[in-house]
Amino acid sequence: MDILFLCVIIFLFLLAVFDLSVGVSNDAVNFLNSAVGSGAASFKRVLIVASIGVFIGAAMSNGMMDIARHGIFRPEHFSFYDLICIFMAVMVTDIILLDIFNTLGMPTSTTVSMVFELLGATFVVALIKMAGGVDLGFNQLLNTEKALSVILGIFLSVAIAFVFGTVVQFIARTVFSFNYRSKLKWKIGIFGGLCSTAIVYFLLIKGAKDLSFMTPEVKAWIGGHTLLIISGCMVFFTVLMQLLHALKVNVLKVIVLIGTFSLAMAFAGNDLVNFIGVPLSGLASYQDYVANGGGDAHSFLMGSLNGPANTPVYFLIGAGVIMVVSLATSKKARNVTKTEIGLGSQQGGDEMFGSSRIARRLVRWTLSLLAWVRHITPLRVRRWFNRRFNINETIMEHEAAFDLVRGSVNLVLAGALIALGTSLKLPLSTTFVTFMVAMGTSLADRAWGRESAVFRITGVISVIGGWFLTAGVAFIGAGLIVAAMHYGGLWVMCLMAVLTIVLIVRSNRRFGRKADAETDDALFHTIINSDDKSATWPMLLMYISGQQQKYMEYVLQSYRGITEAFLKENAGALGKIDSGLARQKTVLKNSRRKETLCLRYLSRQTAIEKSTWFYLSNNCCMGILYNLHRITEVAKEHVDNNFRPLPKEYVPEYDIVRTRVSTLLDDVLAMMRSGVIDTIPTLRRRCEDIKDLISDTYHRAHDQLREGDASTMAVLYVYVNMLQETQEMVSAVRKYLRAFAKLRDPEYSSRPALPSAK
Repeated sequence: MDILFLCVIIFLFLLAVFDLSVGVSNDAVNFLNSAVGSGAASFKRVLIVASIGVFIGAAMSNGMMDIARHGIFRPEHFSFYDLICIFMAVMVTDIILLDIFNTLGMPTSTTVSMVFELLGATFVVALIKMAGGVDLGFNQLLNTEKALSVILGIFLSVAIAFVFGTVVQFIARTVFSFNYRSKLKWKIGIFGGLCSTAIVYFLLIKGAKDLSFMTPEVKAWIGGHTLLIISGCMVFFTVLMQLLHALKVNVLKVIVLIGTFSLAMAFAGNDLVNFIGVPLSGLASYQDYVANGGGDAHSFLMGSLNGPANTPVYFLIGAGVIMVVSLATSKKARNVTKTEIGLGSQQGGDEMFGSSRIARRLVRWTLSLLAWVRHITPLRVRRWFNRRFNINETIMEHEAAFDLVRGSVNLVLAGALIALGTSLKLPLSTTFVTFMVAMGTSLADRAWGRESAVFRITGVISVIGGWFLTAGVAFIGAGLIVAAMHYGGLWVMCLMAVLTIVLIVRSNRRFGRKADAETDDALFHTIINSDDKSATWPMLLMYISGQQQKYMEYVLQSYRGITEAFLKENAGALGKIDSGLARQKTVLKNSRRKETLCLRYLSRQTAIEKSTWFYLSNNCCMGILYNLHRITEVAKEHVDNNFRPLPKEYVPEYDIVRTRVSTLLDDVLAMMRSGVIDTIPTLRRRCEDIKDLISDTYHRAHDQLREGDASTMAVLYVYVNMLQETQEMVSAVRKYLRAFAKLRDPEYSSRPALPSAK
């Protein structure tokens, strides 16, 4: 039995490796976004700086694992077997939960997940013990104060960070404006001094408070000389930053990189190290169990966990190495990073969250409030603020989402708020603070324009909702898993561990294939970052052509699949195509949104000239998608119900129709790939011929419907509907071809020129 328990402990450490990997992939968003989004350095250099911070923070931590040892449960009332079940359930749930959030690109709090997993698993085990006759209540078995503090921390972090982010960025932008380089002469020294001092304070209070060299004496000295430290740092860094500016060094980049290092170090030293707390607590439990003779695991109580943790340094170094490797190699870390950067981008981008009713109402109320504020504000004051907040003067690094001023404020303010919250004993979550500060600064920078505000607010609400969802899912998931393990025994624990590893490996493979299949949007970012409006339209035309070409390939594939599945009565294939059409609608809407954003970067004349045909081509694409959906819908319902198939006498004529349509789409695709529009008049005439063919076929089927056998009426109704929708689809293709030609040649005309009047 002891050997089996040892195997479980080994499994715990194996799961900890996976947990560290997925954990750093999610929390990377907190210390990478500002540096990556502002373009302070290349992604490789930012990773190097963050990796150094992560390794130092993890390796120099003193390894305090109080949450896992006795922060949630009272170990003196739980047996060795109880705690092994709890620890295994926590690790399994945490890995699966964080991996799901990483795959979705949603940042969440690793602290919240860990606390509520421990709480959920402990709650269920406490219920089992109380049902078994243990004369103890929840107040003796559970420590709910920690969970309540985490919930309070969510509300405090969201409100405080967003308000401070908005106010501080508004002040910073008022001082520097978007054309900040012209305002740096004397202000940069003071600004750099303030930022660097705040970072040092953050490192002392939060980042380095649990490092091995921070003895009680050192902490006491820092506490007694805090004002002296801050004053000295302020003077030193102000002079240093002014000298660096005089030497042509970009001080803002220095601030961003220092802030990245400090946040990464704090995370590794305080948050991410919690991931090894659970397996280390499991190891300590096993050592205590074996040292005291083993015996009955169900009755051996674990009061020893109330004592302090003594974590060997090689565990901490190993955790640091795993974090660094995961940070450097994780594709999901970049996926999570994209979410916050996209929501805060100054230039706009792929608004992945769509819109919601509450977001639309908030925008309307805000617009009404702003209209009232403008009405009561004197004209001179409004003009002055408009000059300071002139977005057209924005200075950003190449392919950056926002400028260095905002990147500096994001990092410095997040660190300052976390340090202040720590000193005041406020449970501010680092994940929540960094995210909401970034959202507040983007709002102050007018990044949430009327065209994007609805999508940005929906995104923020989705992320905040995900935080609360994390707590609920972590609690319920860990509770269910621990119940299965408690009753199923060690073999169920091992089975769940193996299953978790398999799921994670499959998830990463699937995500890797998905990432490789998706084309990089480098062209889109090049367009929105281009200053040359004359060169923008050729790039945008290339981008639109590429997106629409992929769409037409999908249309051809789907049409062939639908018609073939209908004739072969393949309900499964029709179901897959129907689901794919729903996803394609989202893809099409996102592409249209991005392309519409790009139109703003054209010259006024070009935008007016091309917009009509752009919107017409997009409307035609959406119409084609609707036609395909209607064809699939009726065909799927018919086949699902096992109704009669299409009579054999109709199959040859339907084969002619679908072959002609497929060939037409093939030729349209060939024309799009070549870019030669000379063949478009011929293609449009073929559309008319196919429409006539479908019309004749439709009328014959309609006549048969009126005069034929009643038993075939159901399938003929479906057949007639499919012909009608196919005809509408061909008509949409014909209109699309004209819009396609007009986008490339404004002089194009599908009609022959009229003879001149004599």
